[in-house]
Amino acid sequence: MAVKVLIVEDNPVARGFLARVVRESFSDTMTITEAGDLEAARHHVQLAGGGDGLHGADPFKLIFVDLELPDGNGLDLLSALRHYPATKIVTTLYSDDDHLFPALQCGADGYLLKEDRFEVLVEELQKIVRGQPPLSPAIARRLLLHFRAGAADGASAAAAGLTAASGPVSRPVPLEALPEHERLTPRETEVLTYLSKGFTIKEIASLMGIKWFTVNDHIKSIYRKLDVSSRAEAAVLATKHGLV
Repeated sequence: MAVKVLIVEDNPVARGFLARVVRESFSDTMTITEAGDLEAARHHVQLAGGGDGLHGADPFKLIFVDLELPDGNGLDLLSALRHYPATKIVTTLYSDDDHLFPALQCGADGYLLKEDRFEVLVEELQKIVRGQPPLSPAIARRLLLHFRAGAADGASAAAAGLTAASGPVSRPVPLEALPEHERLTPRETEVLTYLSKGFTIKEIASLMGIKWFTVNDHIKSIYRKLDVSSRAEAAVLATKHGLV
């Protein structure tokens, strides 16, 4: 019997990319269902046994969920599927704590960044067979640093005589507006918008009617102005600044 997979992703290019990753990752026959929004995803889940995967139905075994969808947040779907008998994996551009930890709290079994190379994503998905959670390398490092920092904060609090109930309090650092000379040009903003939606450099070049190396130059300028090193970081920071 084929393994049923559900990919919830509004970008058709990203959906196709993830479908290729899935087929490359497993030797089993895969039946892949695609949903471009939450409504379609809920419809497919209902056909496959509902939110609890009712006995006797043929539920999905693997579900990929993007966090930002046209009709809502992927976290809502994860919460509704908390008891669904499937491995649920977030596939997103966001690598920050504000997206990562809520996703894990809502029942995500893995967290992958769509910007990772094809080979990296395949390697991470293959961990499922070994009973390991699929985590992008950047996410695994972030989790490790988070818990190391938490342990260090706890030790400092104990040394200062703080009670366990009070605990360390982390405060977000406010973002300042970009200086005038560091603001993105209209072209750079357009490139960043496409990057945030998961398009490749060649696809962006085709959409904008420019050469791929010109897109690459724009990306380098975007990274420099935003002081980031990946499209995920750029997308998150640009959203917080209201640039896209």
